[in-house]
Amino acid sequence: MALKATICKAELQITDLDRDYYQAHSLTIAQHPSETDERMMLRILAFTLNASEALSYTRGISTDDEPDIWEKNLSGEIELWIDLGQPDDKRVRKACGRAHEVIIYTYKERSAGIWWNQVQDKLARFHNLSVIHLQAAEPDTLEQMSRRNMQLQCTIQDGTVWLSDETHNIEVQTMAWKSPVR
Repeated sequence: MALKATICKAELQITDLDRDYYQAHSLTIAQHPSETDERMMLRILAFTLNASEALSYTRGISTDDEPDIWEKNLSGEIELWIDLGQPDDKRVRKACGRAHEVIIYTYKERSAGIWWNQVQDKLARFHNLSVIHLQAAEPDTLEQMSRRNMQLQCTIQDGTVWLSDETHNIEVQTMAWKSPVR
């Protein structure tokens, strides 16, 4: 018998001083049985960094032809494709061909650095691709914040993210490893 996803809900207050975006979002997140609490919280963080009314979670980790998060326009075209982790260059190529903008968020500095060194040259030609590394000061705190029902506050300023709940506070630095060519 296959394990089912755990459904988590988050009430998220966003204060994004970098984009002048101030909004509350009610999120429903399906956590795949193989997904860690840290990765699920990083998906929430990736949502926060790109928040808009049209941004939504997809079927996620169990689906090869969809990102973790996307934004589609009214005609069904993919405006923004967001993946977490270290996707292979074929997946990134496919994403860059399907979406107007693609963002890959990496984490776990050591393995992400190795991955980036291996794929950097292959990904250089994609002008609509950003690769951003998320470095949490205390990654264990992200796992501790994970609950089935969460009340989260997030402030973003100068590429630094502060995420907090009733008992925890964490600072996450964003480091652009590749920016889109405009």
